[in-house]
Amino acid sequence: MNKSIIAIVIVAVVLVGGYFLFKGTSQSTPSVPQTSNQQTVPQQQTSVPSTEQPVSQPSVSQAPATEKNVVAYSDSGFSPSILRVKIGTTVIFKNEKSGPMWVASNPHPIHTDYSGFDAKRGYSRGENYSFTFTKAGNWKYHNHLNPGEGGTIVVE
Repeated sequence: MNKSIIAIVIVAVVLVGGYFLFKGTSQSTPSVPQTSNQQTVPQQQTSVPSTEQPVSQPSVSQAPATEKNVVAYSDSGFSPSILRVKIGTTVIFKNEKSGPMWVASNPHPIHTDYSGFDAKRGYSRGENYSFTFTKAGNWKYHNHLNPGEGGTIVVE
């Protein structure tokens, strides 16, 4: 029980840290072009454009990256059935099926191959479960509510 709580806390810290890391790097990129503009408008609008530009640019740049790391759960099971990602990648499992989805690492029912990779509950249609993979390997998973449906996340 204590190991599960520690694993959940670690996953939460990694997710929050990753969010701020990506948020911080995307804000620093737009500030480079503004350096030349700061000479023209030094104090009047420096804070307004720098606030507006990072907000619009990350939403455009992050959307395609997120879509690459999505596994959809539908009537035909998980798709793609094998997904290759780099260490530290967050994978989003989207439930597009009318029934619930409970993503968990193999083997069923103990979920011990990758400690912490367990949604711990069923997710309804339209809900997403996300997990950040911090260990390299081939990680098989299944729908705990229908163990015959599963897939593999290859972390390199």
